[in-house]
Amino acid sequence: MVRRPGLPVDPEKLVARMEIIDIPLEGRADMDGLRAFLSACLDAANEDGHDKIASITLSVKHIDPLAVLDSIYEGDAHHFYMENPYREWAVAGAEAVVSASWNGPDRFQQARTFAAGLDEHVIAIGDLSLPFSGPLFFAGFSFYDSVDGREEAFPGGQVFVPQWQVARAGDHYVAVANALIRPGMDVEAVAQRIWSAHRKFSAYTYDQPPRPPVYHILEEREVGPEGTFLKNVALALEAIKKGSYNKIVLSRAVDLLFDNSCQPLKILNRLRRDYPRCSSFSLQSENGTSFIGATPERLVSVDNGRYTTEAIAGSAARDPSAGEDARLARDLLASEKDLREHGHVVESIRRRLESLGLEARIPDSPGLLVLPNVQHLRTPINGPLKEGVHILDLAEALHPTPAVGGTPREDALKDIFKWEPFPRGMFAGLTGWFDLRGNGEFAVGIRSALVRDSRARLFAGAGIVEGSIPEMELRETTLKMEALLRCIRGAAG
Repeated sequence: MVRRPGLPVDPEKLVARMEIIDIPLEGRADMDGLRAFLSACLDAANEDGHDKIASITLSVKHIDPLAVLDSIYEGDAHHFYMENPYREWAVAGAEAVVSASWNGPDRFQQARTFAAGLDEHVIAIGDLSLPFSGPLFFAGFSFYDSVDGREEAFPGGQVFVPQWQVARAGDHYVAVANALIRPGMDVEAVAQRIWSAHRKFSAYTYDQPPRPPVYHILEEREVGPEGTFLKNVALALEAIKKGSYNKIVLSRAVDLLFDNSCQPLKILNRLRRDYPRCSSFSLQSENGTSFIGATPERLVSVDNGRYTTEAIAGSAARDPSAGEDARLARDLLASEKDLREHGHVVESIRRRLESLGLEARIPDSPGLLVLPNVQHLRTPINGPLKEGVHILDLAEALHPTPAVGGTPREDALKDIFKWEPFPRGMFAGLTGWFDLRGNGEFAVGIRSALVRDSRARLFAGAGIVEGSIPEMELRETTLKMEALLRCIRGAAG
């Protein structure tokens, strides 16, 4: 059975500090009920002098989160989108009610502290048994703890609660409005805004804004001196032979220049269609930079007291011929080099889970994750979540896995930083969401790009272990990058 995050749960299992008010929002008294709810939130804010987050959850008819986000797209506001068509869920949100960002090694704990400080000031109404109900925290964490200023568009870590969010889980469709209620404010304007949004989301028409101009790719340019990637692979193989580490993941970047401003959500529509087993995502900062992609790798998800993660490492091409495609799959499953690379990832994940005191159910051998352009070795890993362990604790412990960094981790990360001629930023970092129940999901930001105005930067990496052949690793990165390039060319018209 395919599991979807945010499946319905008993509202009694919500975090106890979140206040739930039972004021009906149906029938003739809808607007009166909304005003009464916001007035109760204002009374609570006036009483303790602290801002409150009023959150209203409503079940709606069919809604497509990406289409909604696309129809109201703004280039200078926070937004978040993530969807996995295969697992039948999607969520989007925009415009921050509250937000915060951090740099440094404590960024995950800072984010957890930030969220914990808000949850006792959330006042919720509506059907909280619905999936994705209540306010969500949308988050992004860069590859390294801190950004170094080299063209960095995102901080080391950031979290925001959106003004509005829409989601789908199976046949459930949900709209949530969140509002910041400050002591002494007039809540009538808030009531009017929420009521207008409720009416719109209850029967969404998908009215399209004026179509953006068609754009074309004018230039594709490798970032860094010619031959840098091949040189770095050779350096890595020497370091592996000396015992510096068992594995290191090296990446390439390609810059694109368009003749018009690029709309990243158009690219995402093609990505989710062409790669339904991947998680398509977009995280946009207030400066208008979007980090987009379609990643096959879920770092971790938590759903009703259980965690799920996975090891993905070891790759092979696909082939149009059924026989040749089957041979490539068979050879990948038997490849000593790829199995060794994959084993490093599995063992590293096992150790990191054990450091949190968590049990892990791990199959004896990997299976295949088959995508349209490439196939990978994949091992699913899951188990019960221990009380007191938050999804951000799991994210901190697991990131970066050897699938995007290396092992031993710290030694590999030093050489990645030293050798790669560009900042990774969000590439191979994390994008995801979590809620007040402790549920959530984080994906690893690979097969990804930074997009802003008329420019984009695409990223792809390959795992280097003993026996790696530099030319084959270069070919692997080209194969991975081609998936995103194809969607960009298609969206360009």
